[in-house]
Order: sequence, then structure tokens, then C-alpha cells
Amino acid sequence: MHLRLLAERSIAAAPAAVYALVLDGNRFAPLFEGYGPIPGLERIQPLGPVEVGAVREVRDLRGAVLHERITALEPSQRHAYTLYDLPAPLSWLAREGRAEWRFQAMADDPGATRVSWRYDFELTGPWAWPLAWPVLRGAMQPAMRGCLERIAQTLEQAWRAERR
Repeated sequence: MHLRLLAERSIAAAPAAVYALVLDGNRFAPLFEGYGPIPGLERIQPLGPVEVGAVREVRDLRGAVLHERITALEPSQRHAYTLYDLPAPLSWLAREGRAEWRFQAMADDPGATRVSWRYDFELTGPWAWPLAWPVLRGAMQPAMRGCLERIAQTLEQAWRAERR
């Protein structure tokens, strides 16, 4: 049984800039502040070269360590990974989360990007649904939306600084 989450946003930056920020663990981690029971991120540390099959260590602000295995890297277009070693109590609800980011140049503004961030959580069983729904839909999805907003703000600030 799966639970799908989706967050989308237009960002006033080229796909290459958005893609680069999302893949940069040092820049991305503080932009994921969490929401409710979903903690923010302290850091994302690659455990080798950033390539398909590589693993990155994800440490949240509560000190829990998760891992993500990169499953797709298509520069400026797509990035995907599987998040595993979920900490309790999330591990009681979901075995893993498969994430996919898509970056698409907007037809009416080639300097802007439509970002789509999807998570498919594999639930531990059908009994987990009544608890997973409010936790993931009610907290993880807003955390994802907030992160996209902070990405947009960060890239807009960088663009303004370049113009000075």
C-alpha cells in the first residue's frame, strides 16, 4: 500500500539553477525546515560521488540519521532517490519513500522553472493508512511546499544579488 504526496511550484530561475540547489546538500538541508512532527534537516552528506546508486546520509534536527539512494540524475530535468532507514515513529508507518523531482522550463518564461516534487511512501501495511494519512499528508506535504517556497526565495535573492 502506498501514499503519494505532491508539491509543485513555479520558481523564477532556470532549471539548471534549481536542479543545482536541490542536489547541493549543504544548501538544500536548511531549506527543508519540516512541519509539525516532521523535523527539519541538519545536513545531507554524500557518502561518495553523487551518481546513480550513490548513498547520501541525511541527518534531521532531532539527530536521527536516514539514508537516500540516488536512483536518477538527469541534469536540469530530473532527480530521484529512495529514502530509507526511517526513524520511529515514521518507520512504524512507512518502509521507505521514493522521491522524484522534475524541473521543466516554463514555455512563457524560459528563465523560470516548474518544479514538481513527488513522494511515494510504501506503508508498512493497510493498518498504517489511518495514521500515515494525517502525518504524511498533513505534515510532510506542507513541509515539502514550505521547502519549495524557501528554494524560490533563495534563488530570487541570489538573482537580485547578481544584478547589483
